[in-house]
Amino acid sequence: MPARATSSGTISFGLVSIPVKVYPAATSRAVHFNLLRRRDKSRLKQHYVAAADGEPVERDEIVKGYEYARGHYVVMTDEELKALEQKADQSIEIEDFVPISSVDPLYFDRSTLLGPDKGGSKAYRLLREAMQETGMVAVGRFATRGRRQLVLIRPVEAGLVMHALFYADEVRSFDDIDLGEEVEPKKAELDLARQLIDQLAGKRFEPGSYEDDYRQALLQAIDKKVAGEEIVAAPSEAPREQIIDLVAALKKSLAARRGGDAERRPARARPRKARRSA
Repeated sequence: MPARATSSGTISFGLVSIPVKVYPAATSRAVHFNLLRRRDKSRLKQHYVAAADGEPVERDEIVKGYEYARGHYVVMTDEELKALEQKADQSIEIEDFVPISSVDPLYFDRSTLLGPDKGGSKAYRLLREAMQETGMVAVGRFATRGRRQLVLIRPVEAGLVMHALFYADEVRSFDDIDLGEEVEPKKAELDLARQLIDQLAGKRFEPGSYEDDYRQALLQAIDKKVAGEEIVAAPSEAPREQIIDLVAALKKSLAARRGGDAERRPARARPRKARRSA
């Protein structure tokens, strides 16, 4: 089924403008549940109640407030918020071209696909091929939904992908994280860890080789319940032992990995004995 565009926009850099369409890059396959009343399985509706007295609040009584101090709020009206919004003309203004290696994936938020809109095919392909040849990606701003979203555009296969980026002050630093005691690993530990990485190493990331086994198990369980079967819980796995001897744990991991590889190799066929002539 062909993808459907969610919006249109324009990529601009220098005096060049490229009309594009924006498509979702992925579709969630998560299994969703509805909340029901137990006794008759009727759907539940969401209501807001005031924390002060528990009374229900109608939608036309709801306002937006910012908590500037504990328990103290300033109310912003829809008109005041609207006045602060940027012009949402769906324009994508490129500000810089940078090497993709300089962009930490930590800044990536969500992704969309960009396709050429009417009259933009030639300029679209020109931009894609120029970035492909130079190894550069574009960083710019996407004027949408009342704000200017920081974005990155990069060539992927035959098209362009746009990644929404977090701003720098939205990304946490390891300065905020407790990294525990600083202990230098020993050379023997590093050598064993490298061996284990080498055994698990692949040439490239192959997303098709990974499956959502939880979703598959959940859908199978739902099918069984629909068919009137009883769901039997699988026995829980024993908790992993706490690592005390790191070298011993690495050696055990390497041995287990070698054993697994041996099991996956096809057994060599034994040569048949020649029949004796009668």
